Amino acid sequence: MGESKFMERKRSTALVIVALTMMLALLCIATRGIAQQESPAVQPAHKTASASAHASASAKRIVPDNPSPHPAPEQPIPYSHKQHLAFGLKCQECHINPEPGKLMTFPEAAKCMQCHVTIAKDKPSIQKIAQYAASNQQIPWVRVYKVIPGVNWTHRAHLAAGVKCETCHGNVSQISAMSEVTSVVTMYSCLNCHEMNRAKTTCETCHAQPSFEHSSVADVRKN
Repeated sequence: MGESKFMERKRSTALVIVALTMMLALLCIATRGIAQQESPAVQPAHKTASASAHASASAKRIVPDNPSPHPAPEQPIPYSHKQHLAFGLKCQECHINPEPGKLMTFPEAAKCMQCHVTIAKDKPSIQKIAQYAASNQQIPWVRVYKVIPGVNWTHRAHLAAGVKCETCHGNVSQISAMSEVTSVVTMYSCLNCHEMNRAKTTCETCHAQPSFEHSSVADVRKN
């Protein structure tokens, strides 16, 4: 009789231990799940760096897109930057910056024919370029980005400062027909870029001050 009670107590104790063990296990699982929900998942180093770089690039986008659509102007020769850059061409191979450094120029027709003397030479557009080259004439390309009158601006100074072509002209490698996709020629974009790069923002940085002797104000005072 006594032995029977002893075995019953032993069995009850074992059941209690098992129950407590299961409760502790469930509590650990629940706690781990809550911790995972509250803390962000650990990303691989290369993914974290990539996301950080992307966020940094977005934050440093100093020349915003054009707020209104600007259709691509009609050009004398159909030309795709996207197609040509896909072959590995670099901007400076076609656009040079001669003295005094204000403008980036368009390539000579003869430059185009260095490749097209054999590539797509039978296409009407290429034959037209060949005619320009044979007569030593400039292709009358239509300039897309134009600095407004009264602004002193030079490509040379900006290139020397390390400004990239795509900073001002957008992702040209994805543009088939070149258009004014960014607002780089606006005063806001100029000031914003200068402020972010700690460059001068005084009026005379971009605008020549008129001579007082020849101004209307001076004429009024003389009278």
